[in-house]
Amino acid sequence: MRKLIGFDEDTFDKLKQLGRDRMATLQELADEAFADLLKKHGVPIDLKDALKKSARATKRPASAEHRGKH
Repeated sequence: MRKLIGFDEDTFDKLKQLGRDRMATLQELADEAFADLLKKHGVPIDLKDALKKSARATKRPASAEHRGKH
Protein backbone atom coordinates (compact mmCIF):
# COMPACT_ATOMS: atom_id res chain seq x y z
CA MET A 1 0.00 0.00 0.00
CA ARG A 2 1.28 3.45 -0.82
CA LYS A 3 0.65 6.56 1.26
CA LEU A 4 1.90 10.08 0.81
CA ILE A 5 3.86 11.52 3.75
CA GLY A 6 5.07 15.11 3.86
CA PHE A 7 8.39 16.29 5.31
CA ASP A 8 9.78 19.74 5.75
CA GLU A 9 12.83 20.39 3.56
CA ASP A 10 15.37 20.18 6.40
CA THR A 11 14.04 16.85 7.67
CA PHE A 12 13.95 15.40 4.16
CA ASP A 13 17.55 16.49 3.52
CA LYS A 14 18.65 14.81 6.77
CA LEU A 15 16.79 11.62 5.88
CA LYS A 16 18.39 11.54 2.42
CA GLN A 17 21.84 11.99 4.00
CA LEU A 18 21.16 9.29 6.60
CA GLY A 19 20.09 6.97 3.80
CA ARG A 20 23.30 7.67 1.91
CA ASP A 21 25.42 7.15 5.03
CA ARG A 22 23.73 3.83 5.81
CA MET A 23 23.34 2.80 2.16
CA ALA A 24 19.59 2.50 2.77
CA THR A 25 16.57 3.70 0.85
CA LEU A 26 14.03 6.09 2.27
CA GLN A 27 11.61 3.13 2.34
CA GLU A 28 14.04 1.11 4.47
CA LEU A 29 14.43 4.03 6.88
CA ALA A 30 10.65 4.41 7.08
CA ASP A 31 10.15 0.67 7.67
CA GLU A 32 12.66 0.77 10.53
CA ALA A 33 11.12 3.90 12.05
CA PHE A 34 7.57 2.56 11.93
CA ALA A 35 8.64 -0.84 13.35
CA ASP A 36 10.34 0.99 16.25
CA LEU A 37 7.23 3.09 16.84
CA LEU A 38 4.97 0.03 16.92
CA LYS A 39 7.38 -1.78 19.27
CA LYS A 40 7.49 1.26 21.57
CA HIS A 41 3.70 1.09 21.92
CA GLY A 42 3.57 -2.69 22.32
CA VAL A 43 2.00 -3.39 18.94
CA PRO A 44 3.26 -6.62 17.34
CA ILE A 45 4.90 -5.95 13.98
CA ASP A 46 4.36 -9.44 12.53
CA LEU A 47 2.92 -12.86 13.39
CA LYS A 48 6.18 -14.06 14.99
CA ASP A 49 6.25 -11.01 17.28
CA ALA A 50 2.56 -11.45 18.14
CA LEU A 51 3.14 -15.10 19.10
CA LYS A 52 6.12 -14.17 21.30
CA LYS A 53 4.07 -11.49 23.09
CA SER A 54 1.20 -13.93 23.55
CA ALA A 55 3.51 -16.61 24.98
CA ARG A 56 5.09 -14.12 27.41
CA ALA A 57 1.67 -12.88 28.54
CA THR A 58 0.54 -16.47 29.14
CA LYS A 59 3.65 -17.28 31.22
CA ARG A 60 3.52 -14.18 33.47
CA PRO A 61 0.46 -15.04 35.55
CA ALA A 62 1.68 -18.61 36.18
CA SER A 63 5.11 -17.47 37.38
CA ALA A 64 3.54 -14.75 39.56
CA GLU A 65 1.28 -17.37 41.19
CA HIS A 66 4.26 -19.68 41.68
CA ARG A 67 6.26 -16.96 43.49
CA GLY A 68 3.30 -16.14 45.69
CA LYS A 69 3.07 -19.71 47.00
CA HIS A 70 6.60 -19.72 48.46
